[in-house]
Amino acid sequence: MELDESKYLYLLFIVPLLVLLFLYNQYWKRKKQREFGDLDMVKKLSPEKSVFKPILKLIVMLLALSALILGLVNPKIGTKMETVKREGIDIVFAMDVSKSMLAEDVAPSRLEKSKQIVSQIINQLGSDRIGIVAYAGSAFPVLPITTDYGVAKMFLQSMNTGIVSSQGTSLDEAIKLSSTYFDDKSKTSKLLILISDGEDHSEGAEEAAEEANKLGMKIITIGVGTEKGSTIPLRRNGIVESFQRDNNNEVVVTKLNQESLTTIAKATKGGYVNGNNTKEVLEYIKNALNNIQKKEFEATQMADFQSQFQWFLGFAVVLLFLDIFFLERKTKWVRKLNLFNEKE
Repeated sequence: MELDESKYLYLLFIVPLLVLLFLYNQYWKRKKQREFGDLDMVKKLSPEKSVFKPILKLIVMLLALSALILGLVNPKIGTKMETVKREGIDIVFAMDVSKSMLAEDVAPSRLEKSKQIVSQIINQLGSDRIGIVAYAGSAFPVLPITTDYGVAKMFLQSMNTGIVSSQGTSLDEAIKLSSTYFDDKSKTSKLLILISDGEDHSEGAEEAAEEANKLGMKIITIGVGTEKGSTIPLRRNGIVESFQRDNNNEVVVTKLNQESLTTIAKATKGGYVNGNNTKEVLEYIKNALNNIQKKEFEATQMADFQSQFQWFLGFAVVLLFLDIFFLERKTKWVRKLNLFNEKE
């Protein structure tokens, strides 16, 4: 059994509070009766008043309230077991988060454009597993391999240029870290989608791609930016304060380097696509995925849980309906039982 909305269990604390309130009310009534007259005389003046009925009404009301709360919690019970088999590929998205990705030669910026592209790619996936890597001067694992696309999008939107402390662009580090995401023993197809402006401040990206090819990885590179290039705005509270400068205090102009990205893709028999047109990128990725063999990577026994809230709500309604007929005066069968020594 599992609870769908366990947070509502805290409402059960109302039950003991109502019991305490009832006991206090009974104490207050008795106290006032003593103040205004003799208790035996009060009983004779209201001979049909029952001691048992108020307690019964309280019990019925508390049971109904408890049932309503359990209905809100919505307990679920597994009714059957089924085998779920998935076929797909393992995909790692390597996102360039260096400061050059803040350039706005592609609206709204290279980084935001990259996020949009990856989000749209995720939207058209089926049962593939995905992971996310961020890189600049070094690489950083953002999200391990998962099938939870909602979580992946959440991590994706939180990515920024401050997530990696080491600045620059190291494509080889991104490829090396991404390769660790894939299980060497798994026969599942492995795809790395690398998004960058192609500016590489390190050496060995092509060698890293060749090593990835030996591991059975295919790399698709997506270039974001323009060959004309752009400056890198440095903002504070959304306002541009200055532009990125180099060691000679010259304003940096960053340009898309399609050649380096194409070289990396060719090393693994992958492909390169310009990311400035999202529709073209999605079509390219869709065709590429259709040409990659999908294999079964998961066979899990899963319980099909069914909600049980309707039973609790139905029970609560029945109790509340019965409560209408419970008057506070004595009934014949209760009088015969004499549960509270009510006979003279």
